[in-house]
Amino acid sequence: MQRSMRLGHCICNAKKSCPCDLFRERDVCSCAGERINGQAGPVRLMNLVENAGCASKIDQATLRRVLHGLPFLNDPRVLVGAPAGDDAGVYRLSDDVALVQTVDVFSPSVDDPYTFGQIAAANSLSDVYAMGGRPINALSIVGFPIHTAPEDAFREILRGGIDKMTEAGVPVVGGHSINDNEIKAGFAVTGVVHPDKIMANAGVGPGDCLVLTKPLGTGVLAFAAQIGRAPADALQAAAQSMACLNLAASKVMIACGAHACTDITGFGLMGHLAAMAAASRVDVEILWDDLPLLPGVLECLAEGIASGALERNRESSSHCLMIDEGISAAMLDICFDPQTSGGLLIALPESKTPDLLSQLRAEGVSEAVVIGKATGDGTGHVRIRTDRRRQMPSMQPSNNPTAPMLRIGEEITGGLSQCSSDGAPTEGWSGTVPLAMAQENQPMNCCTGDHEQDHAASHDPSNAATIQQKFQEFLAAANAPGALDAHTKQAIAIALSVLARCEPCVKSHLKKARAMGFSQEELDEAAWVAIAFGGSPTMVFYNNLRLQ
Repeated sequence: MQRSMRLGHCICNAKKSCPCDLFRERDVCSCAGERINGQAGPVRLMNLVENAGCASKIDQATLRRVLHGLPFLNDPRVLVGAPAGDDAGVYRLSDDVALVQTVDVFSPSVDDPYTFGQIAAANSLSDVYAMGGRPINALSIVGFPIHTAPEDAFREILRGGIDKMTEAGVPVVGGHSINDNEIKAGFAVTGVVHPDKIMANAGVGPGDCLVLTKPLGTGVLAFAAQIGRAPADALQAAAQSMACLNLAASKVMIACGAHACTDITGFGLMGHLAAMAAASRVDVEILWDDLPLLPGVLECLAEGIASGALERNRESSSHCLMIDEGISAAMLDICFDPQTSGGLLIALPESKTPDLLSQLRAEGVSEAVVIGKATGDGTGHVRIRTDRRRQMPSMQPSNNPTAPMLRIGEEITGGLSQCSSDGAPTEGWSGTVPLAMAQENQPMNCCTGDHEQDHAASHDPSNAATIQQKFQEFLAAANAPGALDAHTKQAIAIALSVLARCEPCVKSHLKKARAMGFSQEELDEAAWVAIAFGGSPTMVFYNNLRLQ
C-alpha cells in the first residue's frame, strides 16, 4: 500500500487513485487482503452481474462476423472443427478413439453459489453428451471479484461444480481463476468418442422427428429474478432443470440410433435449431403448443419480461423463420429465449421415436417431448405453427403500484418466405416485437429521487406520503410505453429535464437511458432538441453536466 500511496495510483487497479474511496471512507484496503465487515455470508450472485447465465454469451451474428475468414489450421485429424459451429470439437487419436473437447463459461443464472457451480458443470458437460461422447476429465475456470465478494461464495461455486462432475464420474484435474468484477464459472471438458459414432448436428434427415429433453424458459426466469418478478416455485423448477445432467438422454439417444443432436443453450431454441437445419440441408417445422415450458414462463412473457439477449438472438436467427397465422410476438419470444444448461434436441426416424421417449421416461427424463419434424430437403427454414391448444395468459396487473402496465405484442401475420444460400434474409418479417428490456418497462420517476423526497419532507404536510404516492402513480402512467415506445419517451424525458435545467432529473434520465442502450450520440441529440428551445443558458447547463 505504501508503494501505491507514493505513486498516487493503486498498483492493483491502475484505474483507481490511492488512497481509494474505500480506504478513505471505510479504512479498508482490499489490496492488502482486508475485507469490509459483514462481507462474509450469503450473497445473491445475480445482483453482481448484468446478464444472467447464457444470456451473457456473445450473439451468433457477431460471432459469425468475427470468425469469418480466420485461418484455422487444416488438419485431417480434426473431424469437427470451429468452422462447423457444432457443440464441441472432435480430434482423431486413432482409428477407434477421438477426443471431444469443449469449454463453456457464463455468469450466474441463480443466486445460490453452490447451485450455480452445479449448473456450470452440467452445462459444460452437455456439449460432450450432445456429440455422443463420454467425458473423462475437466478443468475449472472461474472469474470472481475476490476483493468485493465473500470467499465462501467462491468456494461454494467450486464445490458445486466438483460435486456435479463427481455425479457424472468426471474428475476435475485442475483449473484457472482470475480476479474479475463479474462472477463467471465453467469448465473445459475432454471426452472420448468412436470416430464413426460422432453425433454431429448435421445429420438430420427428411422426415426425422425432433425431440427436446428439457423445458424452455430459463432465460426469462433468470431475468425475472434479477428484477424481483419471478415466482419462487418457477425459480426452483428452473434451477433443478439446469442442474440436471444430460447424461441419461445422451445414452438413450445413442442406443436408439439417433441421427443428429445439439444442446439448447445461449442461442435459444431457434438459434440452435436453425443451425442444425442449415447444416443438415433440411427445412423443419415445430408446433409451438408442444414446446415444453417451465412454470411461470408464459406469465412473465405476457408481462413483457424478457432479457435483451432474447432480442439479440432474434436479430441473429430470425432470418430463416417462417411464422404461421396465430403466432403472436409474445409466443415467439420463447423460441429466442437464451437457455442455460438446456436439454438435448435429438433428431431420429419417426419409427424410433416411441422407443426413445419410453426409454427417456424410464431414465427419469420425464419432460422429453416431440416438438416437430424435418419436413424435407431445404436450406434451413424453420416454420413455427400453432394448433391453438395452448393460450397465452392475460396480462396481470403488477403488484407494484408505480410499475407501468406492459402490453402483449400484436399478433404477427407473416414471416420470411425466402432465405438465401448464405443464410442472409431476402425479406423482412412483419409484426410488432414486444418490449424485452426490463429497463424499457420501468417508470421514469422524474423528480422522485432523494431530492424530491427531501423536498416533500421539508414541507411535512399531513398527507405528504399520499400526495407523493399519487404523483408517482401519475408518473408511471404518463411514462409507461403506449402509443410512444419506451425508447422515445426516455429521449423526451431527457430533453424536458435539460430544458427545465433540473440537474438531478438529467442525471437520473441519462443513467436510465444508458442502461437501455442509448448511445452518447442519441443522448446528445435528445439534449440538443431542448437546447434549440432553451438557448445558450441551456447549452451551458447541459455541457457542464455532460462533463461530470
